Amino acid sequence: MTFKEYSSINEHVYTTKLPNGLTIYVVPKPEFHKKFAFFATKYGGADRRFKLGEEWIDTPAGVAHFLEHKMFDTENGNALEHLSQNGASPNAYTENDMTAYYFECTDKFMENLEILLSFVSTPHFTAESVEKEQGIIAQEIRMCDDDSGFNLYYGLLQSLFKHNPLRENIVGTVESISQITEEILYDCHKVFYNPSNMVLCVVGDIEPNAVTDIAQKVLPETPGKSPQRDYGLPETLTPAIREGSKSMDISLPIFLAGCKMMPVNPGADLLRSEIVSALALDLLMGSSSPLFQRLYADGLVKSDFSASFNLAVDVAYVLFGGETRHPQKAYDEVMKEISRLITEGPDTAFFERLKKASIGSHIRALNSFGILATGLVEGHFNSYDILTVPDILSTIEVDDVTQYLRENLVSTRFAMYTINPNNGK
Repeated sequence: MTFKEYSSINEHVYTTKLPNGLTIYVVPKPEFHKKFAFFATKYGGADRRFKLGEEWIDTPAGVAHFLEHKMFDTENGNALEHLSQNGASPNAYTENDMTAYYFECTDKFMENLEILLSFVSTPHFTAESVEKEQGIIAQEIRMCDDDSGFNLYYGLLQSLFKHNPLRENIVGTVESISQITEEILYDCHKVFYNPSNMVLCVVGDIEPNAVTDIAQKVLPETPGKSPQRDYGLPETLTPAIREGSKSMDISLPIFLAGCKMMPVNPGADLLRSEIVSALALDLLMGSSSPLFQRLYADGLVKSDFSASFNLAVDVAYVLFGGETRHPQKAYDEVMKEISRLITEGPDTAFFERLKKASIGSHIRALNSFGILATGLVEGHFNSYDILTVPDILSTIEVDDVTQYLRENLVSTRFAMYTINPNNGK
């Protein structure tokens, strides 16, 4: 295995790539009893069209999430129950571009790791089990349909994007999941759950070679082909719809605004772009920013007001919003602050404080095994090293943030979606 030391943050990582294409990261933590395993595939809700052999296959919305649920079924019972009975705390989740399975435990780690690798790599579906799961997930979808936060988020994404599959709910619709069959699940597993498309990360007091031995014992010996994906027609920087809204049973309006950005190719430039974006948004409207403090003091926004930079499947975008009595006024105040910062420039002292705080926050976050493992895996899928964040942060200057605001937060790229109280109607 390759060994790399990060002396500035007191971390070191072992890495290897097996003959079957699987990349493995092991982060030794000899001072801890807890151990953590994270096994992920670069496959998510947006990967609906792909090539199998010479044929392009279109799948219904929700397959990746459905497959995540069904992977715990084995010929010998439910793997989730097996891990829990073995002292582990397991879970899984599906995003637009990744599905991950993980657990933490203090004892029987290697035994639990073997269970994890085995059930994720060995599909077991039947028509009866698929039909049963359709009913379970249909209930989940109906609950989402009544959730204001869910409606707000997808209302904005459908306003921003015209073609990209991010428009569609990761979970799918009741109609789309009714089209899922065991054959579709097997096809998707074959394409995306091959070792070449996956990463395993282990954090804890573990011998690195023991992890590779288990992986070689359990997983297929040969690599699969790299999946070919199709995300539809490319997006422009103009939103599909500038404004949208709906009414629901809520007490106060909530809004979400978004700005489309040019995506950055995977690699170190992408990581730097993410870091600059986070700093710019903190400076613009973070909880310690002059804008937030003023809007909060005036009662225009509440503590849930926040912003984030997002990157997935060929697009990049910024989101911000929260609960407010006057969504349009809150939006207008943010746009005015963007213009002011571009014209006058940010306060240098405030910027330096934010940068120091961000470096400290990133270093402290590495104490979380889950955050560390997730960051290494996401970094692998996007060709960057998450452990270089503190070093990159130290090189960013206030002019980098001003340039980011000027080039990316352009008024014509914004869309806004609001959910209003239905006032009993």
